[in-house]
Amino acid sequence: MKRKNIGKMTRRRDLLAGMAGSLVMAAMPLVSAQAQEGLGTSDNPTEIRIIANEAFANTWQTLLVPEFNKAFPNVRVVFDGVPYTELLAKMMLDSTSPDPEYDVLLVDDPWVPQLAEIGALMDLKGDKVAALTEEGYDWDDFNAAPLAAGEWNGVQYAVPVRSNMLLRFYNRTLYKEAGLPEPTPAQTWNEFFADAGKLVRDSSGDGKDDRWAIDTYFVRESLTPTIWQSILNANGGSLLDDAGAPAFANDTGVASLEIHKRLLDYAPPGALGHGFSESLQAFRQGLVANMFNWGSVYKSTAVDPKSTTLTVDEVGIQVLPVGSAQAGTHRGIWIAGISSKTKKLEASWAFLQWLTSKQGESVNASLVGSFPARKSTLNGEPAEPWLGPVYETLQQAYEVAAKGKMWRIRSPKSDAAQQILADEVARGLAGQVSAKEALDTAATKIEKALK
Repeated sequence: MKRKNIGKMTRRRDLLAGMAGSLVMAAMPLVSAQAQEGLGTSDNPTEIRIIANEAFANTWQTLLVPEFNKAFPNVRVVFDGVPYTELLAKMMLDSTSPDPEYDVLLVDDPWVPQLAEIGALMDLKGDKVAALTEEGYDWDDFNAAPLAAGEWNGVQYAVPVRSNMLLRFYNRTLYKEAGLPEPTPAQTWNEFFADAGKLVRDSSGDGKDDRWAIDTYFVRESLTPTIWQSILNANGGSLLDDAGAPAFANDTGVASLEIHKRLLDYAPPGALGHGFSESLQAFRQGLVANMFNWGSVYKSTAVDPKSTTLTVDEVGIQVLPVGSAQAGTHRGIWIAGISSKTKKLEASWAFLQWLTSKQGESVNASLVGSFPARKSTLNGEPAEPWLGPVYETLQQAYEVAAKGKMWRIRSPKSDAAQQILADEVARGLAGQVSAKEALDTAATKIEKALK
């Protein structure tokens, strides 16, 4: 009897063990499927929607998404392009909706504070995202200046995906024809203007000047003050003091704005109405020897014959001339963050991780011409030969920007402050008021706007 009971117990134990093993085996595919659900399956792909500047949204959709899908075939990425002037307002409206449409927001440099203050963005170093972050994703590998564009009040809300810096493009052919040596990153503003007079000339012999020394932003718009600010920072000045009050309405600020205005003496006729597009067109056509513009246009200006008359051998690139403190530049980073209300966190972060990884940066640079933010990418072997000197200049620009705090006002009210600067700098450049009066007025208005 005793032996019989033992046999029954043994059989029962074996049966239970078998059942448990079957349950475990049955559960294994279920667990695996659940783990993969956030990244979709071939039968049920996950879709994430991204709102971005229409200037590059379609290009990224066409060129970058297929590369991402090689690694993540079951994540469908859809870009919606919005005109720049409408982009921030639409982001803020969508972010405050109870059921937002977008999972990822592509944000311009000064907008992070505004979006962070309304709770639109997720902390990318917080526990939820950290649990999904790959071990090899090295935060310390990012250059400080571009990474800081996505930070506000000590929280990392976004990562750099289209790093950009204000740089100096110069035409080697026009310098040679004028009998001048190529400029160097050590060239001062005084040396720049000494050359400028020789770069304005009549190349056809008809008695009319048809080549000029410089073209850049002079028109009344929000990016025009970045030229003046680059000069201000290079002269050791700053927009705000440590207490957050305007600090530019002084001798340094006035002298810097007068340098910006002096550029008009060596620019093409009508340059007071020139901005991004006009200066770019003039430089690509070989009409001006120098252009201060955003570095991201290098590929379409020096490499792509569909958009330029110039070649890589003709186009040099470096930081802006040296002021009393250092060289000049200005930060203009496009960063990407994840909506705090997304239901597709894993897929959203998978896309941003890939895009800002070493591999993603290389793909982005070679296919689209976007500039990387990682030190390892800039110091490594470039994907295309033409990127070598560009990367060298970009690394220098990042270091210069970090040292001189060369970026727009960081505040939830940065757009309002930038528009004030655009209005007053334009009045100063046009000679409607003196440089001192323009900056005094701007300082008074900005101080009120930031309160």
